[in-house]
Amino acid sequence: MQPNPININPNIQGGSPVFRGTRVPIRALFDYLEAGDDIDTFLDDFPSVTREQAIQLIHLAEKLLASANTYNENPA
Repeated sequence: MQPNPININPNIQGGSPVFRGTRVPIRALFDYLEAGDDIDTFLDDFPSVTREQAIQLIHLAEKLLASANTYNENPA
């Protein structure tokens, strides 16, 4: 697995999180997925992002959401 796929630098896209080594905002992947596009469409439109980076980001988001659910369960 590659290093963290996310880069945050105030000199790149105003500090918005981007895919490491690119100027492609992380949000773009989620916008594509939300619109019903698949990863291949995203990768075709943003060739500087690797499939490995996109998959790694999705796995990272999945882990973060699973952790958030563990801590935010409401035992009502």
